[in-house]
Amino acid sequence: MPPAVEKGPNVEGSQAAAVLVPLYEADGDTHVVLIKRPETMRSHRGEIAFPGGKFEAGVDTDLRATALREAHEEVGLSPDDVEIVARLDGIGTVATRFTITPYVGILAGPPVLTPNPREVERILEVRLSELLDPDAYREERWDTHTADFDVHFYDLEDETVWGATARILTSFLAHLVAGR
Repeated sequence: MPPAVEKGPNVEGSQAAAVLVPLYEADGDTHVVLIKRPETMRSHRGEIAFPGGKFEAGVDTDLRATALREAHEEVGLSPDDVEIVARLDGIGTVATRFTITPYVGILAGPPVLTPNPREVERILEVRLSELLDPDAYREERWDTHTADFDVHFYDLEDETVWGATARILTSFLAHLVAGR
């Protein structure tokens, strides 16, 4: 198990996981790499996500290594091409019982990415300016039998980002706009 300091908030009985928030500059804008999961996946079918996955004891030295390994497995991004510049606050997912730690990584330029067809249906390279457009963002209040909570959405040209990925994006963009 990775050190507790790296886990972030925990959901009881959850598994540690990490994602990479890969950023690069091109055409005068910063882009973030997202993936669309195939409908054949056991969980998060068809959802937009960051490259990432479960911590594997005996394989990963820490959650940073998990994020880099998963990005390499899912989209062919070499860990040597990523400069990790920040670790964001972790988040817990109740439905799938993960505690996700996001790492922000800077790439020297537009990457050559190759989707792993078992885990990635499509790679999206989204301009941050598109995500920061007020018309792209919306929030809904979901009331369930156990809790009420806000759900974030980013409506892109042909996809919608929501769930844990949208929560991570919202946190990242808030830090970015605040200049922290």
